[in-house]
Amino acid sequence: MSQIPADSSLVDRRAQILEAAMVCFAKRGFHQTSMHDISAEAGTSVGLIYRYFVSKEAVIAAMADRHKNEIQDLLERARQAPTLLESLEILFTAHCSENSPKVLSAFVVDLYAEASRNPSIADLVRDVLQTAMEGVTDLIARSPEAKEAATHGLKPNELSELIFAVARGMLMLDVLQPQEMTAAERRTRQLEVTRRLWRLLFKTEHEPVYA
Repeated sequence: MSQIPADSSLVDRRAQILEAAMVCFAKRGFHQTSMHDISAEAGTSVGLIYRYFVSKEAVIAAMADRHKNEIQDLLERARQAPTLLESLEILFTAHCSENSPKVLSAFVVDLYAEASRNPSIADLVRDVLQTAMEGVTDLIARSPEAKEAATHGLKPNELSELIFAVARGMLMLDVLQPQEMTAAERRTRQLEVTRRLWRLLFKTEHEPVYA
């Protein structure tokens, strides 16, 4: 169980509450998790949680806002990569560096399920997804590889949609992976999928599809 140090800053305290909430949502689901569960996971009082967040929906909104900032930082890293393939590798393997990638995957899967029932959560998820997809679409549109490759007549936004469809599918599968799978093994698996997808979507005119 994570504990919040007494001398931690307000920013750190808030971030640790969000981390505890993500663990609870991943383990129990959104509806089954109470503010008491979050406070127990964070090692603090319910009253302190309510000082930062008025409801579970407010916790999710804060998570979405934080994730948008993380996506923007990640996209900036991807823009610095020398090739589009390396940019996609950065994007596909980012979650492998998390302390608990399986918890993160389980949380996202449950969040999508909740979005199907809760319009306000759906709006948050769409906003985060739009930020990510617009960033990847821009990466593709600017890349010389996409301009030179035989991309089957697909526009950058259509290529981005396919990339995200694969990424979401891999995230679903991640929930079913053995718990003992290491970060290195996850990264290797993600890289293999990324490179297969690259060969399918961005092969050159003279390159076989299954090179």
